[in-house]
Amino acid sequence: MSDIFDLILRGGTAVLPGMTLEVDIGVRDGKIAAIGDLEGAGAANIIPCRGLHILPGVIDTQVHFREPGATHKEDIEHGTMAAAVGGVTAIFEMPNTIPLTTTPETLAQKMDIASQSAYCDYAFYFGGTAINARELPAWENLPGVCGVKIFMGSSTGDLLSATDEEVRAVLANGQRVVAVHAEDEMMMNENKKTILGNSNDVRLHPVWRSPESCVSATTRLLRIARECGRRVHVLHISTAEELAVLTQNRDIATCEVLPNHLTLAAPDCYDRLGTHAQQNPPIREQRHQDALWRAVRNGLIDILGSDHAPHTLDEKAKTYPASPSGTPGVQTLVPVMLNHVNEGRLTLERFVDLTASGPARVHQIAGKGRICPGYDADFTVVDMKAKKEITNKQQKSKSGWTPYDGMKVTGWPTATIIRGQVVMQDGEVSGLPCGQAVRFKETLKPENPEAAIVPMARTRQQTG
Repeated sequence: MSDIFDLILRGGTAVLPGMTLEVDIGVRDGKIAAIGDLEGAGAANIIPCRGLHILPGVIDTQVHFREPGATHKEDIEHGTMAAAVGGVTAIFEMPNTIPLTTTPETLAQKMDIASQSAYCDYAFYFGGTAINARELPAWENLPGVCGVKIFMGSSTGDLLSATDEEVRAVLANGQRVVAVHAEDEMMMNENKKTILGNSNDVRLHPVWRSPESCVSATTRLLRIARECGRRVHVLHISTAEELAVLTQNRDIATCEVLPNHLTLAAPDCYDRLGTHAQQNPPIREQRHQDALWRAVRNGLIDILGSDHAPHTLDEKAKTYPASPSGTPGVQTLVPVMLNHVNEGRLTLERFVDLTASGPARVHQIAGKGRICPGYDADFTVVDMKAKKEITNKQQKSKSGWTPYDGMKVTGWPTATIIRGQVVMQDGEVSGLPCGQAVRFKETLKPENPEAAIVPMARTRQQTG
């Protein structure tokens, strides 16, 4: 093995599969080439990492970047720039952005834009509906597609699949994982008449979009998934009751939780933030948050995603319920969760499982999700002792705000490295957009096998 590398990360504490060690990491041709004591090796670029932690690149599997090229809303360039500054190395974009990702043509349009403007790697969910269901077995395997998405609760355009028949049409066609926004549209429509009525009180948001609507949709989804023999991934779990249902269906279902649901709680968040805390499904009372944390700690939760939805401050200032649901989050995911690590709510290794190993496992990502020889050289380098304040001014998103403005945290991303390229260091984006489409094991062609495994170098003593 040559002792000349393109990049060496020197002396950091790396979270490796099954162990956390102080090591050097050598990178060659965009792949991890060696892990261990590389003291005598040379490289074109050496980054001192002593005192820092090196994590597998964080993958945010739920973002919305809105219409490309818009002057006032998000685009892929600014959304992925925010991701890179926040320590995120890859994103999966949801289909309810303009244009809707429901045909090969709209997918190709987004792939083309991303290939020219993305600062991190990317993939796109295909929007599944009864209208395009028969085409999904072929379309779900197109390059850059991470899976299929269903909206059982209201969304943009014709993406709503509210009834059992519509959900079944999608689940009966194809093989890859189907991610689902599980809120019962019919139940919420009734709640809107009887509970919300003409009220403009945002504190009614979690009552209108009730826990019962989530439990109903999730229960219906799991029944249909079992009938169809289809893997489903239930997004942004927000209720204690859903967790009990999911526990009984782990053979067919995985699930996700958001930093917002783990960090903010009603009614305080609505009293402090008003519509800036409004999202779907809603942020709920403390008992639900407590249950979500128990699920994080006991391993029930598979993935942590941001659900980045960059509505502008002007849009959010509309009178509820005309105000849109959703908050920015891709840039704050890492620091908010590192603060939870430092406050003892989860371990750093569990954070890595939720943001790297989990996404790779659920979505069968090829060559990402762990620090291992032969894998993509994707790293989120963090300073676990750094004390910072999150501010609106820091945000690279076009929305220009965060619900965590003014929050003081301990733990901060210091570098984002994607396939061996330093994309962000000390808060500054370096170079031109270099993002590429994420690859998936289920769609790999025989002529594109996984990279060969390279033997590990000797390691230093394990650190505490």
